[in-house]
Amino acid sequence: HCALVAGASMIFLPAFSPGAVLATLPQASVMMGVPTFYTRLLADPRLTREACKDVRLFISGSAPLSPATHAEWAQRTDHAILERYGMTETNIITSNPCDGARKAGTVGMPLPGVEVRVTGPGGVLPAGEAGSIEVRGPNVFKGYWNLPEKTAEEFRDGWFITGDLGAFDAEGYLSILGRAKDLVITGGLNVYPAEVEAALDDLPGVRASAVIGVPHPDFGEAVVACIVGAVGEEAVRSALRDRLAAFKIPKRVIVMDDLPRNAMGKVQKAELRRVHAGLFEV
Repeated sequence: HCALVAGASMIFLPAFSPGAVLATLPQASVMMGVPTFYTRLLADPRLTREACKDVRLFISGSAPLSPATHAEWAQRTDHAILERYGMTETNIITSNPCDGARKAGTVGMPLPGVEVRVTGPGGVLPAGEAGSIEVRGPNVFKGYWNLPEKTAEEFRDGWFITGDLGAFDAEGYLSILGRAKDLVITGGLNVYPAEVEAALDDLPGVRASAVIGVPHPDFGEAVVACIVGAVGEEAVRSALRDRLAAFKIPKRVIVMDDLPRNAMGKVQKAELRRVHAGLFEV
């Protein structure tokens, strides 16, 4: 849509390859990518300020970008990634400003004409409290084609229920804490995967992480971290003790060669839950 409205040209690559992207960047003024693109480019020593000098804007979406990736990208390239939030059903909902403070770990503020609220069992929640993200505005679709029952389930009083969990800060910036279906409830306490993943991604040696809930005989669900990197399980758990409450620390840390991802680069947490479902079986 942006390219069509701006009358811009697009550079199509058959698949993501750090080498191909870096070779093509001098021809581009804007790059739109998912967080995986940025973490893999950061792993390439050819990523430098010089390689990015002709690019005006780097944008990230489709999944939360870790503050650690945001900070390292700024240090390596002198560019602050602009993170925003949208869905197929809504187009873009919120965005960090093009001119103004881009806050790492947030997807910015609602676009003009778009209303966003965070709700819980008692209604609309104040800033700082996590809940379900709902959106209303001319950007929201009318409904699912020939699926009136599903459409009715996804709307409440004219608000579209995104299925995402999040919270506003005091300045009106929204943070995405994960999908509602990915929320881990362990011993009756809520654990938002994005918070644990941010702490993991900040540890030396961790290149990627995904936090899931796995059935547990005592806690109902246990927090489990799947990570990619040159680290050990006990070292990771020990490092998190000063960063997270005890109930948020993963009961198991599984080191993997890579995380399962779809064509867009999103981690497939359903597959991770399936593979590790029996982890705590006696």
